[in-house]
Amino acid sequence: MVRVQSTRRIFLCLSLLMGNVLSGKLLVWPADYSHWMNLKVVTEELASMGHNVTVLVHSASLSARPGSTSALHFEPIEVGFTSDGLRSLWDKFLQFWVYERARVSFWEMHNTMRSLSRSVSRMQRDICNGAVKNRQLLEKLRLSHYDVLLSDPVLPCGELLAELLQVPFIFTLRFSPGFAFERLCGQILAPPSYVPAATSELQEKMSFLERTENLLLYLVHDILQLLVWKEWDSYYSSVLGKPTTLCETMGKAEMWLIRTYWDFEFPRPFLPNFEFVGGLHCQPAKPLPEEMEAFVQSSGEHGIVVFSLGSLIYNLTEERSNMIALALSQIPQKVLWRYKGKTPETLGPNTKIYDWIPQNDLLGHPKTKAFITHGGTNGIYEAIYHGIPMVGIPMFADQPDNIVHMKAKGMAVELDFNTMQAQDLIDALNSVINNSSYKENAMRLSQIHHDQPMKPLDRAVFWIEFVMRHKGAKHLRPAAHELTWYQYHCLDVLMFLLACAAAAVFISVKCCMFCCKKCGWVVKKKKTE
Repeated sequence: MVRVQSTRRIFLCLSLLMGNVLSGKLLVWPADYSHWMNLKVVTEELASMGHNVTVLVHSASLSARPGSTSALHFEPIEVGFTSDGLRSLWDKFLQFWVYERARVSFWEMHNTMRSLSRSVSRMQRDICNGAVKNRQLLEKLRLSHYDVLLSDPVLPCGELLAELLQVPFIFTLRFSPGFAFERLCGQILAPPSYVPAATSELQEKMSFLERTENLLLYLVHDILQLLVWKEWDSYYSSVLGKPTTLCETMGKAEMWLIRTYWDFEFPRPFLPNFEFVGGLHCQPAKPLPEEMEAFVQSSGEHGIVVFSLGSLIYNLTEERSNMIALALSQIPQKVLWRYKGKTPETLGPNTKIYDWIPQNDLLGHPKTKAFITHGGTNGIYEAIYHGIPMVGIPMFADQPDNIVHMKAKGMAVELDFNTMQAQDLIDALNSVINNSSYKENAMRLSQIHHDQPMKPLDRAVFWIEFVMRHKGAKHLRPAAHELTWYQYHCLDVLMFLLACAAAAVFISVKCCMFCCKKCGWVVKKKKTE
């Protein structure tokens, strides 16, 4: 009897220990819109596995809101602006960038973008203050003893919060401008000879002029980033009470989860603490709503086209919307268009407008022939996952680069939103639907995406849990983080070698001069004798 009780106690202790190992506490620092979509998928998966997940969400958030999911716990942060104010700022940016940018001078564009950037920076600083300068919140977070912090660096401060809490942190991102975060802070290599700079819209095989453009763009990105970072450097130093920089703090990330994969990326060098998790939100198609399925089935042998410009572009000018609707009315396919604006007068009977569409499920439907997209990473990966060719109409941010990647892979045709006419859209759709090479390339990329040892979501979860289990991943971080910029580029070694060479030349010259003088003196003495 004693032995049985002893055995039970052992099993109880083991189960408790296993519970501690298999469940942990995660703190999440999210960004809005598509960024939150990826984080939401990962965090919900972690929560379903028994982990305690807390999302720090500011009161003006447009996407990550308390009550949007029951699997997560939301910790509110009060900020000095409203969601309406944030949405208004986004609308101003999109209105300028999509419609007005091409019609103004360089200096007008520069001044407008500078003004908008300052407004964004003020809001970001306000959000950061709401977290790192709230002593009550910080104390509550410290007492919670989190195992890891998961952060999207598009919204600064996640790494600063992790430093204050002394918690290891992980980044999840698509890319930063000029790969500055990854290159300058994460220490990855990006040779400008064959790695196109982010937003360059270049491909991996570049001509001499393109390589020149690429190198100059890297330099411009670095200068701009360093100017922007200066304000954050002083802010981080003030909060931490010691001299530091934004980049130095970001460089302490244990892992960088990149939201792409080699089905999308051009080959380039990466480090052991960089992992690809592109398409982690993709999944097999589910049945469509009954009314939508009936419309799709009515398309017959021609099939359907799925059309969405994302969650940010929900309204177009009357001229643009009428032009697009006119083009769509002239194709034999049925079209499902996600659009919240005024119904265009030229809308054809083959086109239905929806406030929201189950995009992944539609792209996975056997009748889908093409996808008209703005080029957001999430939509592109759903198209890759299901093998659907695309017509890309990029708007801003990473979208032009994303479409360039898809063009290079032979899966997409690109159009310019401001200059395209109805016939351009018709021709583009006819190309990707009727030219079999686009579908073949789409299926090839889909096969590459599916042919992985682990699903992207499983890989993301594994590395997050890995950092939790081992309280970091320092063994994967390169020694470059401990070097100064001149040590990293071996400039001190080169200077030493140059000094040694100069000293050797100097000594050799002096020796030769001395020998010559000696020889000359001996010859002169003999002649005198």
